[in-house]
Amino acid sequence: MQTRTLGKLEVSSIGTGCMGFSHGYGEAPKEEYSIEAIHKAYDFGCTFFDTAEGYGTQQFYPGHNEEIVGKAVKDFRKDVVIATKFHFHVAPAPEENLYDVVRKHLDASMKKLQIDYVDLYYLHRVHGEVPVEEVAAVMGQLIKEGLIRGWGLSQVGADTLRKAHEVTPVSAVQNIYSMVERDCEKEIFPYCLENGIGVVPFSPIASGFLSGKLNVQSDFTHHDDVRSWVPQLTKENIAANQPIIDLLSRVAAEKNATNAQISLAWMLHKYPNCVPIPGSKNQERILENLGAWNVTLTVEEFSALEQALDAIPVHGHRGHVEYDGNSMRNWNKENK
Repeated sequence: MQTRTLGKLEVSSIGTGCMGFSHGYGEAPKEEYSIEAIHKAYDFGCTFFDTAEGYGTQQFYPGHNEEIVGKAVKDFRKDVVIATKFHFHVAPAPEENLYDVVRKHLDASMKKLQIDYVDLYYLHRVHGEVPVEEVAAVMGQLIKEGLIRGWGLSQVGADTLRKAHEVTPVSAVQNIYSMVERDCEKEIFPYCLENGIGVVPFSPIASGFLSGKLNVQSDFTHHDDVRSWVPQLTKENIAANQPIIDLLSRVAAEKNATNAQISLAWMLHKYPNCVPIPGSKNQERILENLGAWNVTLTVEEFSALEQALDAIPVHGHRGHVEYDGNSMRNWNKENK
């Protein structure tokens, strides 16, 4: 697989979102299975693995997912880029030093990951009471100390990104982006392209919807299943968004590919700074998603696909701006 850059970090063009091994899609798989899945992804050519301190809290404990990733990559750690994220669940008290607060999170993550530096360290959500400029300054100090190689933000708008980038250059923005969540095309991608920032779409297959494998009978009532509140995955919206699946299925058949692969090939073709991190707890799906790199759209095919997508209304919208301290169900709070 060829590589792309996130700031100064070189990564495989498609990464692996590891969340599903601990959280988000019903019962998590056995640890041995998850570690094997990461090994298979690496053998396929993936060098970019994404986790977070919070993944695992619902079914296990904070840091569970980081532990799995750390165990899985320990034999080839120098050959991969590890991204993890931290939260300000509550704003630091006035007497607390912001650097010390962030450093505690980072030290805990490094211990669970069994590493002595993090390649890409994200603020998982901006906290309304913690100025992003101050976080950016701390990140700059951590970079100088060699504890992180780059830093990023998740689910932010262009104004927030600009404020942070002007203090300490941002390596990557991890926002939701897919064929059914395209808000980032308005300001995020243009700003990032202009400033050498990578965009790391999470949920690039819309929590599995764009794979075509979900339908109105799909059950999302399992414990710890984020699909129960994904806007496009209400029964009504699954049915209403079927024309998008029909389009993907036609293109996939023509290209001898899967729907998911076409959805990933589309964004890879569209933006050279785009590095999607599809996530799954299923080994077969992980390798299928990574295989999207082998699906090439011609200029004509991409143009026809874009034109067809633009003509289909999308039902259900989450938005790419969210804040810590608020439910992730409060879509697009910044724009309300």
